[in-house]
Amino acid sequence: MKKLNILMSLAAATAFAAFPAFAHEGHEEQAGEEVTVRGEVVDMACYIDHNATGPGHLDCAKTCIKMGLPVGIKAEDGETYLLIGEHKPINSELVSLAAQTITVKGKLVSRDGFNMIENAEIVKK
Repeated sequence: MKKLNILMSLAAATAFAAFPAFAHEGHEEQAGEEVTVRGEVVDMACYIDHNATGPGHLDCAKTCIKMGLPVGIKAEDGETYLLIGEHKPINSELVSLAAQTITVKGKLVSRDGFNMIENAEIVKK
């Protein structure tokens, strides 16, 4: 039940991020520092549910990310971050990078144990 609640929370966060008009109405933005993070692109549903990472999970991760499930980055320092574009999902940019190590930059926001990098941009080499 706890896993289901977490997955539903992440799905809701992603859904609301897709609708800027709703996402900004009636709240103040939290200040966050600009960060650059390197790590593996993971689909958050499978990662949280059963620690699925790496090449063995590639096909499933691509499917989940393509379907619009939350996508994140498992950083080299062990932290995991939900990735959100500029108040919209960036799944279409990340689906081909599933299970790969990339670098992203954006604004770090944390609340109630959840870490998120918003306005995330993929750093090109």
